[in-house]
Amino acid sequence: MKKQIRAPFLIVNPKAYIYGEETLELAKICDELAQEYDIDIIFTAQHVDIQKVADNTENIIVTAQHMDGITTGRGMGHILPEGIKAVGAQAVILNHAEHQLTINQLAKSLKRAKELELLTIVCSDTPEETKAIATFSPDVMICEPNSLIGTGTTSDDEYIKATNAAVKSVDKNILVIQAAGVSTGDDVYRVIMEGADGSGGTSGILNAPNRKDKIIEMLDAIQKVKNQE
Repeated sequence: MKKQIRAPFLIVNPKAYIYGEETLELAKICDELAQEYDIDIIFTAQHVDIQKVADNTENIIVTAQHMDGITTGRGMGHILPEGIKAVGAQAVILNHAEHQLTINQLAKSLKRAKELELLTIVCSDTPEETKAIATFSPDVMICEPNSLIGTGTTSDDEYIKATNAAVKSVDKNILVIQAAGVSTGDDVYRVIMEGADGSGGTSGILNAPNRKDKIIEMLDAIQKVKNQE
């Protein structure tokens, strides 16, 4: 059965900053905090680390950073959907700015993910692209201008409102993450109050002096939102 995500939620996306034991250590921190705060945390891992993370956590949503729309058989060097599912992935991110797909590739990958009941988290850049991708009915969309990723500068209010509206105009059940440049609890609070369902980041967490403290700061911001509901 496909995992369900409860909003508001956090995404911790290490990309290729870390691997192996360092990834597992961060995953265990997220797992502990997800239980403590009772807030869903999407945690991405390098493909080679998915099984290790899945086997040693219970509360996070273990997520692959990419997969290809292939079936068993030919596909040398590609990421087989059945493979990530078998080692414990519950979700997959597609079309990140650092691993963009053509529309045809995205459609095939989404089809395969849905066949395997993997949560689909799809990235988009502009409001126009966001609305077009929303028609493919992913479970979650990450809306962020490619130019702001990793800069520490967050999306402006106009962009957040425009992309949130673009998604919800197509399907109000698609969850929206706003995370471009997010690096503080205040950033997380602001984008969720502007209408996002979740937030989080990469460099803001991975480059923090204390990663656990930074994740706690972001979860505290989400808890603040929940307390106001």
